[in-house]
Amino acid sequence: MRWWDLDRVMELEEELFPEDAWSRGMFWSELAHARGRDATRHYVVAESGPRLVGYAGLAVFDRTGDVQTIAAARDHWGTGLGARILTDLLTAATAFECREVLLEVRVDNARAQRLYERFGFEPIGIRKGYYQPGNVDALVMRLADPATASTATTANAETGESATDPVHPAAPANPASATNTANPANPANPATSVQGTETHG
Repeated sequence: MRWWDLDRVMELEEELFPEDAWSRGMFWSELAHARGRDATRHYVVAESGPRLVGYAGLAVFDRTGDVQTIAAARDHWGTGLGARILTDLLTAATAFECREVLLEVRVDNARAQRLYERFGFEPIGIRKGYYQPGNVDALVMRLADPATASTATTANAETGESATDPVHPAAPANPASATNTANPANPANPATSVQGTETHG
């Protein structure tokens, strides 16, 4: 994801999350930490032709990855797009040498939970009232080692399961609290064709 993607990202963000959409400033703040040797963020968009159909972001703090957001256009639900985007995030987490990846998912989003379980995420707790203004609880899930999950993600991406923003927090993690990881190169990948949908950082 780059700054020139933000108009299309904001359109999808506001369509999918009318009550708690991120602001453009939140995305700008995240992207400011997604480039360069000391990057602590990885953001990706998925395109189908000229149309942006999904996006996702990962933050890294002290070798722990945190899925900040993940979204897929409604007409791409059930196509495997969510799995392909999640695969991209886990590949980035591996490049960042993360020991674990965490995420939050709405307790009422069983579809997303099934997707994460197939990737090896396990529930570890509940955050009461995490999603506002609806006051919906979040299930916290953890993947112990994203590098080992990568061997199973190709098969998972073929299952047709997709999740729309199962983790979307009220605001991204505060960049000021981030600990820069010893990352020799930014893991953001160049444009890559993924089964008819292109993803790029």
